[in-house]
Amino acid sequence: MKLLFDENLSPRLVSALSLHWPDSTHVESLGLCGVADEVIWSYARDHSYIVVSKDDDFRAMALVRGAPPKVIWLQIGNASTSRVAELLRTNAPLLEDFAVDPWETLLSLRA
Repeated sequence: MKLLFDENLSPRLVSALSLHWPDSTHVESLGLCGVADEVIWSYARDHSYIVVSKDDDFRAMALVRGAPPKVIWLQIGNASTSRVAELLRTNAPLLEDFAVDPWETLLSLRA
């Protein structure tokens, strides 16, 4: 499973979660900061990433368009990078099930 972290999340999440999801990246590393959500959506779809974001726009796109890509929507507010990483690690089994489920498009996680 490859996660693509949106720009509203810290790029430090990539290294913080590398043991769980080593093939993940951040939009900043791809030169995609400041681009339209549609561009990130297309990149994630074309490169088999799951988008991780706090942005409601990705949640809406997932509900309207369906997968791919899948979206993990974090309802965590202004949380620290370590808190976001903890939320994802704690829910790792749920994320893994979500990634392989052929019907699920959106996973919402709350702090």
